[in-house]
Amino acid sequence: MALEITAARPDPALLDLPWRIPLEEWPEDLLAALPRGISRHVVRFVRLSGRVLAVKEIKADIAQREYEMLRILNRMDMPCVEPFAVVSGRVAEDGTELDACLITVHLQFSLPYRALYSQSLRKGTATRLIDALAVLLVRLHLAGFWWGDVSLSNTLFRRDAGAFAAYLVDAETGELRPRLSDGQREHDLEIARVNIAGELMDLEAGGLLQEDRDPVEVSARIVSRYRELWDALTGSQLIADEERWRVDDRIRSLNALGFDVDELAITTDIDGTSIQIQPKVVDSGHHSRRLLRLTGLDVRENQARRLLNDLDAYTAGTGRQGEDETIVAHDWLTNVYEPVTRRVPRELVTKLEPAEVFHEVLEHRWYMAERAQHDIPIEDAIDDYVRSILPGKPDEQAVLGIDTQQLPVIAKSKGRG
Repeated sequence: MALEITAARPDPALLDLPWRIPLEEWPEDLLAALPRGISRHVVRFVRLSGRVLAVKEIKADIAQREYEMLRILNRMDMPCVEPFAVVSGRVAEDGTELDACLITVHLQFSLPYRALYSQSLRKGTATRLIDALAVLLVRLHLAGFWWGDVSLSNTLFRRDAGAFAAYLVDAETGELRPRLSDGQREHDLEIARVNIAGELMDLEAGGLLQEDRDPVEVSARIVSRYRELWDALTGSQLIADEERWRVDDRIRSLNALGFDVDELAITTDIDGTSIQIQPKVVDSGHHSRRLLRLTGLDVRENQARRLLNDLDAYTAGTGRQGEDETIVAHDWLTNVYEPVTRRVPRELVTKLEPAEVFHEVLEHRWYMAERAQHDIPIEDAIDDYVRSILPGKPDEQAVLGIDTQQLPVIAKSKGRG
């Protein structure tokens, strides 16, 4: 049998690896010492051409199928490992046929759940891992992917500002469909609940589980967390034309659940306005970079997210989702952001920086609309904010923007006192 390599961009260095030797017998000098999770198959990490690759020994047809599935999921921007190649047609020195190998790119800074528990982690780690897995499962299900073997073992985790981000690492049982039925989603959930309970029991038996609760009770969180997220992300909402403030309310709810809004589609029918929101989990600093690219505004991350939420709502509310976003952003900057920030009287401009003023005006308008139960024009909100709220604010520019040349003078006056 001839050795066959399937890869989008084949690396000639693959031919230098000892494919005629069973994977579990590969020499140590080829291997990268990285923590491995529990797997039904032999898995090894190797360094090749400046990268670290995970090699899994598996039947040829399953390896090819998983390789293609991972390629599709990567094109869909799903959180999963990147497929690199499939090597089949392996034959040992004695003529024995060997299983094929699926090769994936090692996900940097990621760890299997058991490796995380080998470290000193604070209590609540299990619930945070389950929360991350619930987010991953919701994203996969929204894309039409049925996993079929949901577990902590088949997931890699990256630290994410005190929480964790989860990535699919094993897709051999998965199926991709145009849309999953409720029964298929519930089946995945039940598989997840049972598998996670067993994995946590295993940790408990080894004295590694920090949770004070029963592992079965902790594992049930995957069901409640998943349903909470699914309902928030897929539930339809009808609003009247004068209740556009509810769009902001929906975005706030999603942000509180840990999702950022990537697309906001608003369609009007005879019964009112239907809101459909497509979530996307984004990386740190995404919002400030996106806002700077679109508008030239250089603000902090939370401010940027708030401004972008308003920009997205403006885009959808004006029916311009299909237009070039830089053009729409310029119009939003000219017609919404700048008129609001310029409305601040000269004697009050030192109170807050413009981006924070705009954020607070949006907050103020939302509270006004919630009390009134109808939309409030942003012109009315800024006028009321300037009249009733802003004058009571301290002069932050005066506090934060002290001229350093004045410091010696301040020091001398204190000394004389």
